[in-house]
Amino acid sequence: MRHCRRGNRAHLFPGIAIAEAFEKREADNEVLFIGTERGIEVKVLAGGRFPLRTIHAMPLKGRPLLGKVKAAGAVPLAVSEALSILRDFRPQIVLGVGGYASGPTLLAAGLLGIPRAIHEQNMVPGMTNRILKWFSQRIFLSFEDTGNFFPKRKTFVTGNPIRKEFLSCLTNRRKEDRFTILVFGGSAGAHRINEALIEALSGLREIRSSLRFIHQTGREDFDGVSKRYQEAGFDALVKPFFEDMVSQYQASDLVICRAGASTIAELAACGRGSILIPYPYAAHQHQLAQARRLSDLGACRMIEDRELSGEGLARSVLDLFSRPEELRKMEKAIQKVSRPDAAREIVEHCYAMIQPSLSPGGRG
Repeated sequence: MRHCRRGNRAHLFPGIAIAEAFEKREADNEVLFIGTERGIEVKVLAGGRFPLRTIHAMPLKGRPLLGKVKAAGAVPLAVSEALSILRDFRPQIVLGVGGYASGPTLLAAGLLGIPRAIHEQNMVPGMTNRILKWFSQRIFLSFEDTGNFFPKRKTFVTGNPIRKEFLSCLTNRRKEDRFTILVFGGSAGAHRINEALIEALSGLREIRSSLRFIHQTGREDFDGVSKRYQEAGFDALVKPFFEDMVSQYQASDLVICRAGASTIAELAACGRGSILIPYPYAAHQHQLAQARRLSDLGACRMIEDRELSGEGLARSVLDLFSRPEELRKMEKAIQKVSRPDAAREIVEHCYAMIQPSLSPGGRG
């Protein structure tokens, strides 16, 4: 079976998880990714594990009027390029996971009569999937609450796919000799989190000998953050980017990070308590909605970005360090939202779209 996958930035890793599940389902399955030359997929897929073709799609949201006009004008070219790619690859199904290149690709698939599905990663859907819901035959959701935005007859709650290496994270936990805190803000880091954490060190001096930090800073903040840890005398492993995030989760007792959907899925799979700091400029405030939902379930602590300070962050860390029973409760709560079979479920649904006799059953 041939499948065409379209993803962008934070959507790429769930896409890779789905591609892996297609390969596991049948070894001779072929998966093609369609992206843009400026997307993170060019770097991540450079190793050749999955082939990538690009189109000249541009984002509409968050651009000035002239940029919106330019992006809209590029749509016909992007659709034409997607048509050419799909005619050449001849997939049996096209699956979009959000991002601005999904639109032209799904539209091209519709023109060619190829079965189409989308996966919405976030609790509050982005503009692309709000449009594509009318052109898709099945819609897969990470969160049950997201069903309010889509036609119920074709929605299925599957959870958010995670890469296969995360599936063993919970059972292979590494116990360090110190209370270990993993800090990150995405592949590029998060300057606000970096600043607040460094400011928090002065409030954590009394337990300095009991702490260890694993901190992904992003390139720009790496030198400054590394220096501040050394000056403050804290044990810290600091890197701009960690290739193997699973190992870092396995070594951690507490995670401080943003509240993206993929991060939440990883936290759930690894069963880690967290202090979530939602990115304030996320589209439709979806990170805030996601963090608030987990906080209501007792699965995390939440600090809004506008309220973030070194003093407040230190207080939260001290509280969880001194009350391990609270951290255990958070770990149990986050595990309850884990959907480790999300990628497999989506693949089964895709097979059912092509071969109805293989339908996996009812809606989520």
